[in-house]
Amino acid sequence: MIQKVLIANRGEIAVRIIRACREMGIATVAVYSEADAEALHTQLADEAICIGPAQPLESYLMMERIISATMISGADAIHPGFGFLSENSKFAQLCEQCNITFIGPSSEVIRKMGNKSIARNTMIEAGVPVIPGTKEAVTDVESGLKLAKEITYPVIIKAALGGGGKGMRVAKNEAEFETAFETAKKEAKAAFGDDTMYIEHFIEHPRHIEFQVLADNYGNTVHLGERDCSIQRNHQKMIEESPSIALSPKLREEMGEVAVRAAKAANYTNAGTVEFLLEDTGKFYFMEMNTRIQVEHPVTEWVTGIDLIKAQIRIANGEKLAYKQEDIKITGHAIECRINAENPEKNFRPSPGVITDMYLPGGKGVRIDSAIYSGYEVTPYYDSMLAKLIVHAATRNEAISKMRSALGEVIIEGIDTNVDYQYEILHHPDFVSGDINIEFIEKKFRKE
Repeated sequence: MIQKVLIANRGEIAVRIIRACREMGIATVAVYSEADAEALHTQLADEAICIGPAQPLESYLMMERIISATMISGADAIHPGFGFLSENSKFAQLCEQCNITFIGPSSEVIRKMGNKSIARNTMIEAGVPVIPGTKEAVTDVESGLKLAKEITYPVIIKAALGGGGKGMRVAKNEAEFETAFETAKKEAKAAFGDDTMYIEHFIEHPRHIEFQVLADNYGNTVHLGERDCSIQRNHQKMIEESPSIALSPKLREEMGEVAVRAAKAANYTNAGTVEFLLEDTGKFYFMEMNTRIQVEHPVTEWVTGIDLIKAQIRIANGEKLAYKQEDIKITGHAIECRINAENPEKNFRPSPGVITDMYLPGGKGVRIDSAIYSGYEVTPYYDSMLAKLIVHAATRNEAISKMRSALGEVIIEGIDTNVDYQYEILHHPDFVSGDINIEFIEKKFRKE
């Protein structure tokens, strides 16, 4: 049985994990950089260990220091949260070698699903619909041109080890291909140290639909419904909701069954997310599998009543899933807005600084996941997300109204935030009607 968990992360997700562990009677250890000495997660954990300077490469990404902190503290498990080392197969392997329980899938699964080429081929073998594209890596422009013609334009060139929108370029025709390919290749090499590329047909105007899955170590796998993450900027999600207004009961069932099939094909265990692109026609295609807890997991928790962090810990503890697919019921509608320290009026420029005063909303059906407080210093070293504001109501329209009300109460002074920007999106007629896709921000709501 897991007795003590070290959280290899910071911010709101670290706080979220600490709270779940505390409710389960599990001791916690926080790790922190010098910049996070006064951070909330260091104050809430039972123990806190400094692992280095502010820069992530010298602290939160230092595997050896985190492993050492785990051993020194006597923790027997590590929860990686999201970001940082959460999808690093080498880190998961180090945990395995050191007899530390990694609260997530095996290092082998992370490695396979983290490589887009391997993940794609795994899904093809399992009969999961994938976007037409190359099965093998593409290393040069000449080969890419030939393959792009076979796949048909427009095409998207992607880094095999990419993520977060890096190493990705779209070519609408042959004339654009060479520049797009070389640019994506250079960007991938700089960001990931690997310039292996592959090419896919580019789906125009899709929705981003992802299915939450849970799988134990005994072959039991379920999905917990979908999340619509179509409101995004530069491939970074801004607003997520569950369920999606675009899915009929039949399509939801079909996509859910495919998500479970995908997880089983990957020999997946713990919590994960199978991500799809959905066309207006109802056709959907596997995009990738995230082998970790997601930022937007609270919307799924609210519509299913299942605590995903606790589920992760129980699965890592060797417990069987306590429910079957027919036990999973979706109730009401949930929406999440990511509150970031940025200025939408100035091209979303990050806004570090000290929070001089703040007020966050509450009440029935309102949830805040955050690690900020009055006097907290937002540093320039980490992701700009300050808080997640999540609401739940009986219907989508009621959830939209509740979110508008909650956003209207948020006060965060001393720095710039995107609160007003989110408030405006919630009033846009196309958002209200559900007429959205991943191009919504760029084409209908772009700030000059």
